[in-house]
Amino acid sequence: MSSRREFLGTAATAAAGLAIAANAKSYAQIAGSNERVNFAIIGLNSRAYAHLSSLKANKANARIVGVADVDTVILERFAGRAATAMGDKPRTEQDFRKLLASKDIDVITIATPDHWHAPMAILGLQAGKHVYVEKPCSHNPQEGEWLVAAQKKTGKLCQMGSQQRSHKATQEIVAKIKSGALGKAYWAETWYANTRKPIGVGKPIPVPATLDWDLWQGPAPREAYRDNVHPYNWHWFRTWGTGESLNNGTHEVDVARWALGVDYPNKVTAAGGRYATKDDWQFYDTLDTSFEYPDALITWKGSCISGKKTYGRDRGTAVHGTQATAVIDRAGWEIYDQKDKVIDSYKQPAHAATSSADTVGADSMTDAHFANLIAAIRTGEPLNQPVAQGNVSTTLVQLSNIAYFSQAVLTLDPANGHITGNKTAEDMRDRKYEKGWEPKV
Repeated sequence: MSSRREFLGTAATAAAGLAIAANAKSYAQIAGSNERVNFAIIGLNSRAYAHLSSLKANKANARIVGVADVDTVILERFAGRAATAMGDKPRTEQDFRKLLASKDIDVITIATPDHWHAPMAILGLQAGKHVYVEKPCSHNPQEGEWLVAAQKKTGKLCQMGSQQRSHKATQEIVAKIKSGALGKAYWAETWYANTRKPIGVGKPIPVPATLDWDLWQGPAPREAYRDNVHPYNWHWFRTWGTGESLNNGTHEVDVARWALGVDYPNKVTAAGGRYATKDDWQFYDTLDTSFEYPDALITWKGSCISGKKTYGRDRGTAVHGTQATAVIDRAGWEIYDQKDKVIDSYKQPAHAATSSADTVGADSMTDAHFANLIAAIRTGEPLNQPVAQGNVSTTLVQLSNIAYFSQAVLTLDPANGHITGNKTAEDMRDRKYEKGWEPKV
């Protein structure tokens, strides 16, 4: 297994030489606006099936030419589904880097564990590919800054998978809020609830013959394989995952920030814990966070265990104003006056993946988010969630984790989101990497 550095010295840089020079406009001129865009999907468990569904929905303008996963069982199962959906079986690779070296691939989509999101996206951009990267776009704030820098340096497009930015109903209510429908909007309340089960205490076992564990770990420091990590429970380990705040809070906090028109706060506080059970879960199961601005507030409430809904919803955002409140989720929205009477509303007619138990999330919003990326490549349409914008929301919820683990009130520089006056917390902005796998921009 070659390291990132060795790989970049060979196939990827050869592919990058021609492709990096093409930005969205020049790509459209080279390929022609009638050409379909060639995609490769990387990381093929759960959310990748939403990528497949959305590329099928955009089949007139897109094709899937390659797929990659470190687990050959997951790889072959997905490839079969892709062949049925798209009409052609894509090329399959256990090592995604072979796809990066292919000149016939225009875009990679990334649905891997979180620790791979930014390093893989950076590799893709450097190999001349456009990138669709699931939220969170990075594992830690430093990686997010590197990813934004890589996108600017290469000129390729990078869309973060916060698909509600492409949701017409959410776009409409945000426009109403910004036009004063609530009076002065000053507080956005966000939440997510689920009934997740314990993950137990893992036992070291031999690595399955079908799994490339070294490549699965990639940039993360090496650990022995155990029986309660792959393919989903990595979310709850700090080496690879980012907890519920990043797993789901990224979406709602992004809507809140969008509606209020704010970027980095002045102060972040977080309180919570792992209360329900004692197991290998390294994050909280319950967390309350506040993001404080000079004239606004965002709050995030994550509950992994109780499943209690807020405003009758598993997940959502309530934007409070001086005259009214808007309650928003993926199925639509309502506006309530100060007497709690509904004065305006919209219900999404199509399926919008509103249940927090849905780990795939194939829906019309994701279809529209992929359509937006395809149009950006083919015609120069602006991205609805370019990574520079998505990274601000990602960083906010990463700061929530840092506030929790450092047990500190974080004071920030609102110009860039950097922590000030607390070295312990500042040191949590990045991570240690396996030697030879460090992202380079």
